[in-house]
Amino acid sequence: MPDRTWLITGTSTGIGRALTEILLERGERVAATVRAPEALAPLVEAAGDRLLPLTLDTTDPEGVTRAVERAHATFGRIDVVVSNAGYGLFGAAEEVTDEQIERQLATNLLGPIRLARAVLPRLRAQGGGRFVQISSVGGLVSVPHLSVYHATKWGVEGFFEALRAEVEPFGVQVTLVEPGAVRTDFAGRSGELAPALPEYADTPAGQLRQAFEHGVLPVPGDPRKVARAVADLADRERAPLRLVLGSDAFALFQGALRDRLGELEEQKDTALSTDADAPA
Repeated sequence: MPDRTWLITGTSTGIGRALTEILLERGERVAATVRAPEALAPLVEAAGDRLLPLTLDTTDPEGVTRAVERAHATFGRIDVVVSNAGYGLFGAAEEVTDEQIERQLATNLLGPIRLARAVLPRLRAQGGGRFVQISSVGGLVSVPHLSVYHATKWGVEGFFEALRAEVEPFGVQVTLVEPGAVRTDFAGRSGELAPALPEYADTPAGQLRQAFEHGVLPVPGDPRKVARAVADLADRERAPLRLVLGSDAFALFQGALRDRLGELEEQKDTALSTDADAPA
């Protein structure tokens, strides 16, 4: 059986909750963060001292540091970190408020960056570890009605891709997990919806709003299967930079890459013509 300690944020519901349950079933140790501690009560009773519940709002920098330090002090090491806390903000760019934008950035982008910065000294000191960032296919492609959410996820993609190259010399591996639509409450209780502007009603953003509100969009992903794939990452000798999960995520990302490559090839002559030594 594996003998690892995991630190996971956002474990009340969804992927984070399923991952915590799977790891405890496998006999591993988990420091699990939630905003409401009672959410983990049933698991604490069953898992005993293999589960450390931690109350954390990832927008609180000092709270992030305290959670990392307490997890390390309790278990003696942290082998795998899974940054999972986050939520969806729904609305066109004009519809969302400044407050909503700031909260989304603080949770989905700054929170993961702070967590990585807080835990990396521990991983370096022990000679290695793994950092898994739960991103989204929304960090690889974009749709209207989710512009600010995409801004956070595309930011996460850039940060953790660069971070991987920075920390590999220390034996630390970084993976971005890219799920498609998963059967969680992402678009329900966990999401935030901006007030609608009537001007957008008949635009792609307004049409997507209606599809979300009426629940007509396909949601193929199973949270427990996604969580199992994340758990299995720790057994790979070398984890991939990106792990795409879901038939929808695969098709969307594949299509986006083909479109970008085609557009790039069309621009080749123009791109090369702007070099200083290119013919005038």
